[in-house]
Amino acid sequence: MFTGIVTAVGEIVEATQAGPSLKRLAIASPYEAAGIEIGASIACAGVCLTVTRLSVRSDGKAGSVFHVEAAAETLAKTLVGHWQVGDHINLERSLKVGDELGGHLVTGHVDGVARIVALEPIMPDPSDQWGATARFTLETPRHLAGFIAPKGSVCLDGTSLTVNEVEGDRFTVLLIPHSLSVTTWRDRKAGDGLHIEVDLMARYAARLAEARAQGY
Repeated sequence: MFTGIVTAVGEIVEATQAGPSLKRLAIASPYEAAGIEIGASIACAGVCLTVTRLSVRSDGKAGSVFHVEAAAETLAKTLVGHWQVGDHINLERSLKVGDELGGHLVTGHVDGVARIVALEPIMPDPSDQWGATARFTLETPRHLAGFIAPKGSVCLDGTSLTVNEVEGDRFTVLLIPHSLSVTTWRDRKAGDGLHIEVDLMARYAARLAEARAQGY
């Protein structure tokens, strides 16, 4: 379980396709190896992946390299199969009992891929490194559109965000300068794909309504 509060940005340092249904990845991060156990879950761009091995960084920077594997289901529903050496991804360690829930409950079970259709800077601030807050307009797969509600929560590439406006299968979110500076959102552009996980409560509410309609 996660919160959608990104705590680091990792870099893919190894990417190996081990057959059509398995990909092995090594991700360099500032996380210290002593604090990671084999079998631990780490959200990688919103995808919950299991640590299979740990190694040292070759660039001399603090932190470690953790190794993960993505199997058929993950490769089919996410962009993990397209990740290459040099790509940067948002990271979050799994939630511990007693941790602050700063975002919303996120499982790391990605529902699909949304696409950025437009972005625009607003509220320019010359003193800020990024210059502005940014409004992103995204298009979600049609079967997920009903789960997106104004003022509701959505997880995009591992980032917990509040939905602003919804129209059909499109919705908008705002990224403040701080969020842009500490995540991969700063590099995003129109046409890019993002992992989307709908709000857990919306998912169960929809299932409950469906079950009642079927007489259960």
